[in-house]
Amino acid sequence: MSQPPADNRYTLGIAEFVSGLEYDRIPREVTQRIKLLMLDALGCGIFGADLEWSRILQGRLGELDTTRACAVWGTGQKLSAPHAALVNGTQVQGFELDDTHLLGVLHSGAVVLPALIAVAEARPRMSGREFLAAGVAGYEVGPRVGICMGNEHIAQGWHSGATVGVFAAAAGAARGMNLDAGKTVHALGIAGTQSCGLMAAQFGSMVKRMHAGRAAQSGLYGALFADAGFTGIVNVFESDYGGFCTTFSQSRNRFELGALTAGLGSEWQTLGVRVKLYACNGSTHSTLDAIRELQAEHSFGAGNVTKIVVHGSKSTVEHVGWKYEPEGLTAAQLNLGYCVATLLIEGECFVDQFTEDRLADPARIALARKVETRHDPEITARGPQFRQMVRVEVHLNGGARLERTVEVARRKKEIASEAEIVAKFQNLAGHVLPKKQVEQLRDAVLGLEREADAARMARLTVKPDRARTRRKR
Repeated sequence: MSQPPADNRYTLGIAEFVSGLEYDRIPREVTQRIKLLMLDALGCGIFGADLEWSRILQGRLGELDTTRACAVWGTGQKLSAPHAALVNGTQVQGFELDDTHLLGVLHSGAVVLPALIAVAEARPRMSGREFLAAGVAGYEVGPRVGICMGNEHIAQGWHSGATVGVFAAAAGAARGMNLDAGKTVHALGIAGTQSCGLMAAQFGSMVKRMHAGRAAQSGLYGALFADAGFTGIVNVFESDYGGFCTTFSQSRNRFELGALTAGLGSEWQTLGVRVKLYACNGSTHSTLDAIRELQAEHSFGAGNVTKIVVHGSKSTVEHVGWKYEPEGLTAAQLNLGYCVATLLIEGECFVDQFTEDRLADPARIALARKVETRHDPEITARGPQFRQMVRVEVHLNGGARLERTVEVARRKKEIASEAEIVAKFQNLAGHVLPKKQVEQLRDAVLGLEREADAARMARLTVKPDRARTRRKR
């Protein structure tokens, strides 16, 4: 291995944390939490198996791939480790159901878990305790890279779940493979140069779903290649020219390198990962909560609304505040007006509310057009932790005006309970797998520290030949 330059202290600091992380050093609340987060990601991935974009990838990669080593969750198919990571990551992100880290702007489960489970399948007999330590490594590193880059990263048009996600996946896979600090530096450097993801994908394309899968695959490649002696950019974060931070911020100062290693091993970002209980983009959740709270106090529905004005941060306006056009499920789930209209018409925004036959519903589109999103500079000025803060005005027939401010979505601020996460998992996985198998997978994940072979989880995601299939989205 080449000698790293003196200015790679942050990349090396991350690598030393990842390679040295032991299960016994991780607080119990963190290991308990990550088991629930992993369960949530598996549920999202299994549910995503029958979606159109997932089936396309399964089919085409099945034609190209002659290796049958790793399970495609929720199916009977097997692919090579990199292709399985690609498909499974796509499935986890496939229906806007997966976790999110508010400050890191990252879906950790969609990038860490597919890469790490592929490692466990390709290298059998990884214990559950080792798997949990590797998972924590990924869930800790990813958000820190997002925090380092700040809100400007996504505001410039990069999809942070993809660009930042490669480092989370690489960290998890490197720890799963027991790479030393030197090789982990190279795994990060190999992953970082593959980083990409354009936010314009949110306006109706299928490819937005694939961003997480590509990040999982790139991170896995980073660890696999580094293990073989392949070298990467050893100062991938610090480099003044062509480094991750300077290139993606187009600056030498609009990022905070210190955030990469701040609190490693003492402040646990895993505890900041939130579980979604709406099947839509996280930037819509604060508004949906505000409307629900107002409905609880002042009974009104879709027919009573003349106009809704949402005052939010620049990030919220640009990310979800655009004019809705029926361009597909991706556009619907990432559009604030459509999601508000869905909540008002159906009373919920979960999986059964987002189907192809609803996308061009005239009543829903008309109601979505009554939702106006306005930039509030004061909210933007409050910083990244308030990027999803909203002040919602609901104007009703007869001139009544209701208002509610939500700083952080209720379902993010109040971390979802174990019962809520388990129920969500059973609901999602139960659309694809038999009840008994869903229960076995649930118990395996929640008791992961007692598992002798973590790859058993992957085997429990395999869909039996006669398992029922839900209706098409």
